[in-house]
Amino acid sequence: MGRAPEAPSRTPRPPVFLADHAELALGSITLAGAEGRHAATVRRLAVGERADVTDGAGTVAECVVTAVRPAVIELTVLARQAVPAAEPRIVVAQAIPKGDRGELAVEIMTEVGVDAVVAWQAERCVARWRDDRAGRALARWQAAAREAAKQSRRAWIPDVAGPETTPAIAARVAAAGLSVLLDPDAPAMLGSLSIPGHGEIVVIVGPEGGVSPAEAEALERAGATPARLGPTVLRSSSAGAVAAALLLAGSGRWGDPASQGGRNRAGQG
Repeated sequence: MGRAPEAPSRTPRPPVFLADHAELALGSITLAGAEGRHAATVRRLAVGERADVTDGAGTVAECVVTAVRPAVIELTVLARQAVPAAEPRIVVAQAIPKGDRGELAVEIMTEVGVDAVVAWQAERCVARWRDDRAGRALARWQAAAREAAKQSRRAWIPDVAGPETTPAIAARVAAAGLSVLLDPDAPAMLGSLSIPGHGEIVVIVGPEGGVSPAEAEALERAGATPARLGPTVLRSSSAGAVAAALLLAGSGRWGDPASQGGRNRAGQG
């Protein structure tokens, strides 16, 4: 019997690091500080290995490591790519959960492919972002998005904003192509909804205590459709990621290589 043909080998996707947009236009990039330490000490990159550097806004420089020093990596740019923003744009209005569950929610949603997260100060949220605490809490969510975007090899870091009030969320709902209010008791399932291929989709995730009747009325009046995810009730910190996964699959983003981080070459370095 003849030998079966060998499966084609797959080249592992290189790690991703962050740099300012201006640095990506240069022929060489030096990663120092936190990025340099991560590349040199944690990832232990060696001369000749590949690495990608992004500005987190769609520009990616394909690089090769040319020098390694303590906490510093030097790279030569081989090519540059412009990754278009994917459509439809998935935005999750996440009711603020207790403790570090907010960072966990942002981390998982970023890995799944959410494009923006808005912290929602819902009526029944136990956690309250007030005064200087709001700035610190938002910074932690943003840091979680940055690190998760690098881990998942994303060229776009999700926008993370807030906290926003219910009227502000309702305004987003009114402007969106589709808005879904997650409700475990809703008659419709999220998977049964008609999902647009373009524009913005807003997913509203309530707190552990549920969305209040007044909030639900305001959001539905603005155009949100109540829908459930399935037969089980998920935590507030995991519901957004599951909903996003269903929407990404239903809209075709998970079936279209061009919207999965497929990249258009914009020039050679």
